[in-house]
Amino acid sequence: MELIDHVSISALSKRDLLLIVKALEYTNENTGLNDFIDLRNSIIKELCFLTSTTEDQFIDYLESNN
Repeated sequence: MELIDHVSISALSKRDLLLIVKALEYTNENTGLNDFIDLRNSIIKELCFLTSTTEDQFIDYLESNN
């Protein structure tokens, strides 16, 4: 398991990222477990930092069909 020290998102498409975000939101809403929304928020926060965007801008980008 030492081979997986870092996770890379470079191979994920916009659609894949959006599915992950939406799945974490859905799971939180249907289980009430905050770990899922905390993970979603952490992922979004890091991606917004890397892309110098707001959360709204980043989600809009993921949801766009371009």
